[in-house]
Order: sequence, then C-alpha cells, then structure tokens
Amino acid sequence: METTENSISGDDSARPWQSYNTVYTNAKAGMEGVDKEKVQRVVYEMSKGSKYFQNEERKEAYMKQKVDSMKAQLAKLTPHDLSHHQTISDKRILELEAARDLSRIWLHVDMDAFYAAVETLSNPSLKGKPMAVGGMSMISTANYEARKFGVRAAMPGFIARKLCPELIFVPTDFKKYTYYSDLTRKGCAFTRGFFDTELKLFLLDEFSDSLAFYLVYEKYDPNFLAASLDEAYLDITNYCNDKGMTSGEVAEELRESVHKETGLTCSAGVAPNRLLAKVCSDINKPNGQFVLPNERAAVVTFISSLPIRKIGGIGKVTENILNGVFGITTCEEMLQKRSFISALFSRSSADFFLSVGLGIGRTDTPEVTQRKSMSNERTFSPTEDETLIHQKLVDLSENLSSDLNKEGLRGRTLTLKLKTTCFEVRTRAVTLPNCICSTEDILKHATKLLKAELPVSLRLIGLRMSHFNEGVAVDAKQKTLSNFIVTESNIRNNTSAFDIHDPSESCNPVNTPQIPDLDRADTCHRLNEAETSGSFDLKDTVVNDESIMSSINTKQAMFWLNDYECSVCGTELPPSFVEERQEHFDFHLAQSLQDEEKSSNRNPILKPKQRLFEKDETRQSGVKKKQKASPSEGKHIPIHMFFAKTSQNF
Repeated sequence: METTENSISGDDSARPWQSYNTVYTNAKAGMEGVDKEKVQRVVYEMSKGSKYFQNEERKEAYMKQKVDSMKAQLAKLTPHDLSHHQTISDKRILELEAARDLSRIWLHVDMDAFYAAVETLSNPSLKGKPMAVGGMSMISTANYEARKFGVRAAMPGFIARKLCPELIFVPTDFKKYTYYSDLTRKGCAFTRGFFDTELKLFLLDEFSDSLAFYLVYEKYDPNFLAASLDEAYLDITNYCNDKGMTSGEVAEELRESVHKETGLTCSAGVAPNRLLAKVCSDINKPNGQFVLPNERAAVVTFISSLPIRKIGGIGKVTENILNGVFGITTCEEMLQKRSFISALFSRSSADFFLSVGLGIGRTDTPEVTQRKSMSNERTFSPTEDETLIHQKLVDLSENLSSDLNKEGLRGRTLTLKLKTTCFEVRTRAVTLPNCICSTEDILKHATKLLKAELPVSLRLIGLRMSHFNEGVAVDAKQKTLSNFIVTESNIRNNTSAFDIHDPSESCNPVNTPQIPDLDRADTCHRLNEAETSGSFDLKDTVVNDESIMSSINTKQAMFWLNDYECSVCGTELPPSFVEERQEHFDFHLAQSLQDEEKSSNRNPILKPKQRLFEKDETRQSGVKKKQKASPSEGKHIPIHMFFAKTSQNF
C-alpha cells in the first residue's frame, strides 16, 4: 500500500489530488468548461479513506504493475525484433487500407441525457434546473445543467451534491426506460400486426412518444441497430441516394422528426463507418450534428489529432497503458508506434489499434447473433440487512423472469453476482438439469447461492441466466471443442504447405532469449535434421519408425502463418507465447501418434528417450530408481496429450 500512497501523493505533497487518477475528470458532452482540478480535489477529499478509495488504490497499484511489466518487455526487444514486427504491422496496414470502404454512409443518433430528458418530459418543472437521475449512493445520468458543475453519470450522489449543492435527485424508473427501449426496438412487431387491437390502443395512449423513435428510425433504415436504450446506428446510404439528399440534410431531418414526435432532443454524427459516426455524434452535443465526408483525406485528417479516449472501446485502463507504456495520446501515434504495439499486443488487439489509427471501422450490417445470456443487477447503499438483501433478490428474480419471458427464453445456468462493501466482486453459479424461467424457480436457486455467502455486507446484487433452451441452433460464430481438436483430415489437407515451411519456426518461434527444454530441444533438433538432410539416426528415436515418419509429417505440416496462426488448426498464438507455441506443437505431435495407432490397429510401445548426457556410472551402482509407467503402456493414451495448454482467450 505504501507504493500506492506514494503514487497518489505525487511530487507536490500539498496537492495529492493532482496525481489521483479518476474517471470523473474526463469530460463528457456538456463538461467542456468544468474546472477539472476542482472536481479532482473534491472527489479525492470526499472519498479519501473510504472503501471506494481503497479499491481505487488497489486498481491503481495493479495498473502501475501492468505498465511496469510491459515496459520491461519493451526494453527487451532487440532491433531485429522491432524490424520483424514493423514488417508485420506494415503488411497489416496495407491489408486494412485495401479493405477500406468509403461507399456507405452511417449515422449514429444519440439521445441527449436520455434518462434525465425522459424525467423532464414527465415533470416539466425540472427544466432548466440541475438534476440527476439516481440517489446519494450513485447517479445514472445528469442533465446538461448539472454537468456544468462537473456532475456526471456513475458518480456517487454525495460527491455530486458537494460539486453542486442545488442538485435535484430524481429516483430511477427503469420500468419506464425499459418500456421506451422495448418499444423502440420492437416497433416492428407493432407495425406488422403482432399485437392485438386492445394492446395497440394501450401502447399508443401510454407510449406514443417512444413508439415514434422506432417509426422515425425505420423511415431511414428498416434494419437500424439499437446499440443501447438511447442510441442507434442507421445506414442511410440508400435513403440519401433515393431521396437525392446529402447526409447532413438527412441528419437534420431525422433530428427534427424525433423532436417533433417526442419532445426530446438528440445529436447525430455522420461518417463512412460506425466507429467514426459514434465519435462524430459527440462533437456538437447537445442537439447538434457533425458530418465527416466520405473521403480518405478527410478521415485521416480527422483521426490524426483525435484523443484515443474518444474512441469506443478505449477506456481508462487501456488509455493509461497506451500512454504509460508507449506515450500514445492521439490516434495518429498508434501508427507511428505500430511496431511496439505489434510486439506487445495480441493480433486482434493490434489490428484494432491499427484500424483506429487509420480511421477504419465496420461498414457492414452485423449478422444477428444468438443471445448468450441475460442479466439484471442493482446498486444500492451498503447494507448487511439480510431481509433487505433478500428483497433485492426477489426484485431481481422478477425482473429477470419478465425479461426471459419477453424473449421466450429458458436457461439452465444461473449466476449470482455480489459486490461487497469493499468492492470485492464474488460470483456463484449453478447449472440445473432442466431449463427454467419462472420467478419462483429463479428465486429458489438464487436464494441457495446467496445463503452460501451470508453474512455479508453488499452494495450490488446481480443475476444472470445463460445456457438457453437446449435444441436451439448453435450460433455459427461460437467456437466449440471440435475447433481445437485436430483430425487426420486436417493434417492431410495442410500437407500442401510443406514447401514454404521453415523448419526452425516450430522449435523456436521467436528470436528472444529463453531457457531451453532439453528434451524438447532434442526432439526438435532431430526432427529438423531429418527434414533438412533426409536422414534419421534410429538409435536416437523416441518412438518406432512409423511413428517417427508420422511425427515428421506433422512437423512439416505445421508452421505459423503470418507468424501467429497455426497452419493446421488455425489457432492464433502470438510469437511472445513461446511455451504455449511449443506445447501447441506437442499437441499436434501427440495427435499424429494417436492417428497412427488407429490406422495400424495396434498399440505402439514408446521407447525411453535417449539421454543427451551419459549417465554417471558411479550413481548406477546403487538401488535402481523406480521407473514411471509410460503413458502408452496402458490401453489408451491420456487425454491431456491431445490438448495444448494456453493462456490465450479464444
């Protein structure tokens, strides 16, 4: 804790808040003129010594440790390593540029302070007054009058009240917001006659404003994407072409239509892809719009000076890592330091950063994917009252059951999430023999999970249901176990890659120093020697001659495409995963032995490995060491021989 306290103290002990990293000082729309140092000081003084402050200290210490670790990795990179990764990143940039699509026009519409706007619409007396939706423990959002004081979403209410003594709190009404959201996303069912007449009249009477959202959006893009309760993406390419209108004119018309139908204001951003459209919608908030032309020069100029935190997907942690390790603050700097990024991040992460630096985002309409889970959670003032905690669990069970029934879903795995007063997150889960969705069933199993944690002081409870209805078609994008098991046909189909294989790649995938595994090095050396010279010394063999040839074929068939992708099964392992890549090779080697066993209809007996060094005869005169049984002396080879140990998240 001493290290963290020193980091918080900073160079100037009189102003410890200056080095206190807090998300609340990051400006949201409407906070441009806020005194950031004042906000930082108030947050520091109001939270110092609290459980929240201690949790922030722990996260700060962890982040510092991560940054230091990555700096150490960066320092170990040789000029050869950097040149190698520069080549990889340059090639990837050319591929990304070739795939750049400037033919589509995307519009991102974002309602202005949605929760607060809905409450103001319900109670006009709140108009023009600083107001926040939530309570003293936490606020969900704040209107633009409150943001001028530094009040923002996810801020504890007592800190917000300190910043703005005149702040008015309005309790959250998630039922109201959910109705608005449901009608926005499910208006299709309404317009196509899936509701009976009586229900239609009720919906029109109670929620005509929210239904107008859908009707407005559908006019411009029938397949619009509802990203959250208060924002959506629309592909307005066809509408612009059909109507002969510019993208700016369409955005203006859409905003006017939303305001006319609902009384709520929204902001819009127009760009060649969804990534940039979201950034653009935040530029002229509230009740404004920004249009980025569909020209490469305009995109490159726009993205070059854009702060990395403005990009969706780059939060506080990623920002601090990029800044602390590489000194990156703008999107353009991601391209300038692409070799470092390629060396220290996974391929998918590096691709994302390079795409951001180029201003390239998705332009296609995403495929509809199957829902994996559904959850509800609530934050409240810390409490140890078991009666109150149980009541929260009852409410969550009812809400989760209602949501499941709306979607026609039933699940088998129920997960309970708890956040203690000390901000420790705990989860407990149970997988049931049958699918459930009723409030009674959910509450029964959730109560059992909760009892195992009592007594406890909590500030958050959540419930999540997953493993939905058995028999439903599997999502095509979901990887299954078969994706990570190599079959004989996989190996046979990849034998065409022999000619371009570098024999040294599988043994030593990167050029960084490492402590060799003598057994593995011996095996790889002999296999490489057999490949390059065409000869093989049988006295050094580990398995019989047929298994050797099968092993050589597997070794030849496997290499790393683009230095990260296995040519046999497609598994992605970056060069820095030295041990994992070696184990992945062993996995294919074991698979080839199993295939050989099946094809020959016999059990090959593994011979002892030849030692690299001669035994000390004086040590052999004593009692013989008990030999461990060979894995193949039994009827089957152990299952762990057919799976690679890896820390990569697939």
